[in-house]
Amino acid sequence: MSTHDIANPQKDHAIAMTRRQLLGRAGIGLGSVALGSLLGDDAGAAPDSDGFTLPHFPAKVKRIIYLFQNGAPSHVDLFDYKPKLQDMHGTQIPDEVVGGKRFSTMTGGQTARPCLAPITQFAQRGESGTWIAEDFLPRTAEIVDRLCFVKSMHTTQVNHAPAITFFLTGAEMAGRPSMGAWLTYGLGSETQELPAFVVMTSRDKEASCGQIFYDFYWGSGFLPSKYQGVKFRGSGDPVLYLSNPTGISREMRRGLLDDLAQLNGLAAERTGDPEIATRVAQYEMAYKMQASVPELTDFSKEPQHILDMYGPDVQRKGSYAYNCLMARRLAERGVRFIQLMHAGWDQHRNLNTQLKIQCTDTDAPSAALVKDLEQRGLLDDTLIIWGGEFGRTPFLQGAISETKTWGRDHHPYVFSLWMAGGGVKPGFSYGASDDFGHNAVIDPVHVHDLQATILHLLGIDHERFTYRFQGRDFRLTDVHGRLIKPILA
Repeated sequence: MSTHDIANPQKDHAIAMTRRQLLGRAGIGLGSVALGSLLGDDAGAAPDSDGFTLPHFPAKVKRIIYLFQNGAPSHVDLFDYKPKLQDMHGTQIPDEVVGGKRFSTMTGGQTARPCLAPITQFAQRGESGTWIAEDFLPRTAEIVDRLCFVKSMHTTQVNHAPAITFFLTGAEMAGRPSMGAWLTYGLGSETQELPAFVVMTSRDKEASCGQIFYDFYWGSGFLPSKYQGVKFRGSGDPVLYLSNPTGISREMRRGLLDDLAQLNGLAAERTGDPEIATRVAQYEMAYKMQASVPELTDFSKEPQHILDMYGPDVQRKGSYAYNCLMARRLAERGVRFIQLMHAGWDQHRNLNTQLKIQCTDTDAPSAALVKDLEQRGLLDDTLIIWGGEFGRTPFLQGAISETKTWGRDHHPYVFSLWMAGGGVKPGFSYGASDDFGHNAVIDPVHVHDLQATILHLLGIDHERFTYRFQGRDFRLTDVHGRLIKPILA
């Protein structure tokens, strides 16, 4: 039985209103502090679960550039050289290698699984002697001695969206904060003129891939929404409504924002709603970006040899090359987490035609970004990550006798990625797959291991970096993750 006086609804309503007011006014201090910090300096870091300010220890890097390749690049055609596949091309992959593993519905019921030889030409490059498909990745082949390869990555998901979500949020289901959101929450911002977390997307030239870039790939989850990524568009203004409407001057805009901030400040004091502070911060950031973004996107002062290094698409807004040069410009202006996502690697039936297109789109810009940051002295405190959500099967999807177009299915059991920059060993390869490129057999690396290592390079102990939500302490690595110590410089 309720303690409310059910015979007197007016009294009950008054009690309820008083409770709401009490809860609202209890947040006055927090709301005011949050609002004040957003209107002033928002570069401070959040405390960890023990109340200590991050970072926990000296960081090796200041920023991350994640070159995420949606659709899953084929490791056995690009980075993981397996002569056995050439020797056994067209013959059934041994059952003991496959071992009853789960694949997508496209090959889940396929009994014939003929080995598919690499469609590229591998060669050993650099002083490190790294094997790489030099015909498809000639520019990346030139910088292998700057790269740190992980060739024993594995994951739990066999479909794109949950696998990408796992890499970027630490969970297979949408709703958790993305890595960029975690880092901007924990470490704050190095710039007041641009967002701390910026996202850009691109697609292959042939538009053959229908994959969707879901907003939760850069969302804030249960963290305050001010930590979500800001997506820069590939056409028109990089951010919607960046330009003032006709008849509105910058001075008028400043006055409107000042008045609006006062009204929102009153609302924040009354309710303690942190989303009000987020809204004010967004207004202020938008105002600052009206001045900073036009300069950011102006490539006219870039030397021609730099533009040439990124490739012929560098001036085409929304291209991968354009986004890579933008990533360098964002990095040198203090943006902490830059997430580029390029779709088109999902090559089930068109590997022999589409893989070359993808590599042409991404090879020169990716290598140029590494070299550009290095020559500007920024590579030492930047970590670049290049990789997808899983790999591709070492066997053919379908049968060789059935089709002239070849493809590979999704493969979560082993795949490769590379990193470059501060804190990781250059010219180094870690882990290995079996002779078929099917399973991780030496030093397997799980998704949470990679995330733990990324946090470590930023000075964060992944086990201590938590956020309490709905009565539980959450972290990017869930309850897993170990440092990949051998790759640390």
